[in-house]
Amino acid sequence: MRFASSVKFAAVVSAAALALTACGSGTADSASSGGAVDGKGKKLSVLVNVSSQYPEQQKQWFSDIAAKFKAETGADLAFETFASGNDELTRIQTSVVSGQGPDVYSLGTTFTPTAYATKAFVTLTEDDWKKVGGRDRFNQAALGISGPDADHQAGIPFVSRPFVMAYNKELLAAAGIDKPASSWDELAAQAKKLSNPSSGTFGIATGYKDNFDPWKFIWAMSVQAGNPLVDGKNLKLDDPAVKNAYETYFGWLTKDKVVDPNAVGWSNSNALAAFASGKAGYLMMTTSSSLPTLEKSAVAGKYAYSLMPTTAPGETAPKGDGEKAASILSGDNVVVADYSKQKDLAFAYIKLITSKDEQLNYQKIFGDLPANADALKSLTNPQLQPIAAAAAKSKATPFTGAWGDIQLALLNVTVQSIPELSKGSVDTAALETRLKDAQSKGQASLDRASKS
Repeated sequence: MRFASSVKFAAVVSAAALALTACGSGTADSASSGGAVDGKGKKLSVLVNVSSQYPEQQKQWFSDIAAKFKAETGADLAFETFASGNDELTRIQTSVVSGQGPDVYSLGTTFTPTAYATKAFVTLTEDDWKKVGGRDRFNQAALGISGPDADHQAGIPFVSRPFVMAYNKELLAAAGIDKPASSWDELAAQAKKLSNPSSGTFGIATGYKDNFDPWKFIWAMSVQAGNPLVDGKNLKLDDPAVKNAYETYFGWLTKDKVVDPNAVGWSNSNALAAFASGKAGYLMMTTSSSLPTLEKSAVAGKYAYSLMPTTAPGETAPKGDGEKAASILSGDNVVVADYSKQKDLAFAYIKLITSKDEQLNYQKIFGDLPANADALKSLTNPQLQPIAAAAAKSKATPFTGAWGDIQLALLNVTVQSIPELSKGSVDTAALETRLKDAQSKGQASLDRASKS
């Protein structure tokens, strides 16, 4: 995996971004706040994350929302997709440097600081917020990673995606387990009771080769151990808590034998399929997006969601504010490129997809929680209550332009360890070397961010 330097990139393009702002700020599709936008004969380009879990449904949603947008504005929509965090970062870099590309980007919340640091996306004015329905339209907690502060925001919340774990109630009961684990040590102990490799049943389903989520385990365990990873201007990937987190995460497969050996090549969609077939006690790092699949699966009516553990490995209670780190503050934000000459069309698109009706429709199809406050309040499914609780116990990743690099560095440690995981063990010295490399590159990125 390529280790991209997003902060160095941000510094390089700052001057270019100012020029792009000048050439992109005049918009032929201008409209007064909340007024209709005439987009006849125009095309708006939108970049989104490809859905590996619901590919056909996503294609249909593209078609349906494009038809509604055409009816409202007269303009066409063209969707482009990215498939990984590296791909996401590369698309930002390429488009900003060239001054052309998508008008609208739908980014994971943890990439919002990196996008903001480039100074190449619209910092929203009060008039811009009015064009998308106003700040009050959105669940205020979802605005927590829209910008460095309330006066400097670029990300408009689209969906909320707090992470939880799902558990098979029947398998836990059969193993004599009366409630889901609240610590990572307890989870490992329960997973051993739930595992029966001869029958193909394992305690934990997770995807070690997923393009997005492995680093989130490390973040959670580290923060819960009292290590925030970023402490002011200092990166702390060399803290013992980080190594312990990787050893715990890898150990489910190599030492505890509570994960299907095939999981070394799985994405989270494969892990979801295993859990949905009744072959796992726990499905880790999942979201409400798993709900549509599980409701049509062999475990329908037999599963529930729960907060993920908040007590770090080897500890008896969370340290610091670790109890508030049941999940990262997760979801998707929508940002508008400053080089776009169709900003009002972009805001009209965002207003459409964040409306109550469209948010509820999206939730029904994909399971993600709405960022629209009224839509969120209208959900009554009791299965979503633990996910709402996770949203309340979600902690934002550090708002620094270096975070994109740091996140990818954490993910890269897992990627580089895949060959060894496939053979059944990860060499301690090799893990330490990878962490030292990640620390060095990440600190350099953080240093650049601090100077920008």
